[in-house]
Amino acid sequence: MRAPDPSTLDLVIKAYDVRGVYPDQLDEDLAHAVGAAFVRVLGVRASEGGAGAVVIGHDMRPSGPDLVAAFAEGVREQGCDVVLIGLASTDGLYFASGHLGLPGAMFTASHNPARYNGIKLCRAGAAPVGQDTGLRDIRMMVEAGVPAYDGPVGEVRDQDMRADYARFLRGLVDLSAIRPLSVVVDAGNGMGGFTVPAVLGGAAGLAPLPLDIDAMYFELDGTFPNHEANPIDPETLVDLQARVRETGADVGLAFDGDADRCFVVDERGELVSPSTLTALIAARELAKHPGSPVIHNLITSKAVPEVIGENGGTPVRTRVGHSFIKQTMADTGAVFGGEHSGHFYFRDFWRADSGMLAAMHLLAALGETPDGTTLSSMLAPYDRYVMSGEINTEVADVPAATERIRSAFTERAAGGIEDFDGMTVTGDTWWFNVRPSNTEPLLRLNVEASDAGTMQAVRDEVLALMRVGQ
Repeated sequence: MRAPDPSTLDLVIKAYDVRGVYPDQLDEDLAHAVGAAFVRVLGVRASEGGAGAVVIGHDMRPSGPDLVAAFAEGVREQGCDVVLIGLASTDGLYFASGHLGLPGAMFTASHNPARYNGIKLCRAGAAPVGQDTGLRDIRMMVEAGVPAYDGPVGEVRDQDMRADYARFLRGLVDLSAIRPLSVVVDAGNGMGGFTVPAVLGGAAGLAPLPLDIDAMYFELDGTFPNHEANPIDPETLVDLQARVRETGADVGLAFDGDADRCFVVDERGELVSPSTLTALIAARELAKHPGSPVIHNLITSKAVPEVIGENGGTPVRTRVGHSFIKQTMADTGAVFGGEHSGHFYFRDFWRADSGMLAAMHLLAALGETPDGTTLSSMLAPYDRYVMSGEINTEVADVPAATERIRSAFTERAAGGIEDFDGMTVTGDTWWFNVRPSNTEPLLRLNVEASDAGTMQAVRDEVLALMRVGQ
């Protein structure tokens, strides 16, 4: 196999995963090398006291099976067994890792376009593998050349985990006694079309639920013929919003490509902020686990820590990014964590993120209300402020733009300026955060205020300062 180009490794091995264009950046040779290095770095051979096997799943992208085969061969050649679970959502792979007690590899590029693929790696129990927890060492070993192993090669077995996954989730959130709900689900031709029928539709042999599911784009197709499976992009939600309004459904759900994120629209077809969903789920989890810490990242709505405190929990703020969320959950014993990007983490799910579990909590909460209660009215107590959503702006000189913004707002920052995961400026009835991208010349802006006019004014002023001279 050819040696990987170091410049390609710089492009493909990112902060939390491996991801690139197939086959120009990520191909079978690189997958093979990453599989071999993964075994070496984690020490998962049985002869070295490890678990002795790696569990592997993949999404619906056409390149997945060939990349899985190459990765699995790299694992086997290092004397480690392979458990192939086949098609899976990312949270399905995390379930398999936790349930089987094995490190895992999920082949997916999540919400990226069809030409991409990638590998999300985890240790046993779905613990993340990022730059500081093994991924940097894997990259260095791949570049240097993975040493050969002179022992016996590992074995391969197939194991279908979908029914076990569905039963486990049903055990975490009971939907059996809710009132009937009409639910539109847009799977975007991604893995939601595989998991929703099993968990919510009873395809895994489970008892039927009182849900009338209107299935949109459930056919698994990694070319994404209808729209990209990227619900953080408002354009991808247009079909779902129209269907909810047309049918009078109670709720609409949209999953990204690997179904680890869930976005929600209410009965009016209006998008529900992930912060609002975070606050709702936090209240539900605190009802079961009183006094527990709950994690939120610094750009969720300030309604989130308010609701956590009002429900007897302890809000714990962390940086943006799943590795920070999961580590802080482990350090604090937090019962739940939520991010602005639609990732929701559950202590009872090995602290891993699951779009399906988030959707189930929402359906349970709505289904427990009296007949006629709308989703928007149920969520109103959690939806307290006006948010801009994340706005990405290409900036030629990121440090200079950040300092312009700091200077312009210093005297108005009644609540101060904090340099934590970017710069957060807090006024009397508003706050905003600007964060540089790790990989591109971008600044990411999030603004929240007590009313729409204030939010828009702050947003527009910050964006104008970013774009000076451009």
